[in-house]
Amino acid sequence: MRNRSILTEAKQIQLATELIQLGARLQVLETNTDLSRERLVKLYKEIRSVSPPKGMLPYSEDWFMSWQPNMHSSLFINIHRFVTTHTGIDGIDALIKSYRLYLEHVDTNQLEKVLSLTRAWTLVRFVESSVLCVKPCVSCKGNFVVHSLEIHSNHVCGLCNIPSRAGKTKKAAAAVAELH
Repeated sequence: MRNRSILTEAKQIQLATELIQLGARLQVLETNTDLSRERLVKLYKEIRSVSPPKGMLPYSEDWFMSWQPNMHSSLFINIHRFVTTHTGIDGIDALIKSYRLYLEHVDTNQLEKVLSLTRAWTLVRFVESSVLCVKPCVSCKGNFVVHSLEIHSNHVCGLCNIPSRAGKTKKAAAAVAELH
């Protein structure tokens, strides 16, 4: 992990700027930099032209279990594992690089972005603290995010066993309505 105490203020500002541009919430900035809250709020306003959102971070690990978030979370965590395993990058740097690769994949494949940077950061923390883990699907052998305390010996992913309501979002319904 990047040693925050040896980062210069300029590098702290550069890191905070990059995180803000990627959509990080204030709590993520505070955790990953040594800049004061007031400085981060000013920087946020300067970059986004609005005050940072208020309120608590999304915390429920159950969010990552519903069909579409699970597909995107599984994609992201596999990217993150690849980055940390094969590049020697870790910590916040790995999160940033992994999230950029996730965004590139979503854009290239014209998918809806489901995972925010803050959710990706939370997901990594959940996996590192063993609240969530990654297990293979018995059918396709792909690795998917699951609750750590569940039994995983016969895990079938949401792609091999698509729920009946999967993909039926308001955005998808609007796109179909627009075609007709």
